[in-house]
Amino acid sequence: MQEKPLTISDIYVPIKRRSTLNQETVDSLAEAILEEGQKVPIQVRQDGARLVLIEGLHRLEACRALGESSIMGILVRARLH
Repeated sequence: MQEKPLTISDIYVPIKRRSTLNQETVDSLAEAILEEGQKVPIQVRQDGARLVLIEGLHRLEACRALGESSIMGILVRARLH
């Protein structure tokens, strides 16, 4: 799997995942991203026309808070049950 830039506004965050958001973590990550850049890509999966966040809520919100329009991410396949 390869990292690629993803448009932040195209990424859907499930409600269950949103409830785990910690603003202090977002703030400290935003500061680290400003100083060092994004080190770990987020993970998303394709769901029709949209991308659904799997991993990286705080990184996504930190980049959004910094006014970024894109974020580095990896597109992963949905699990087949």
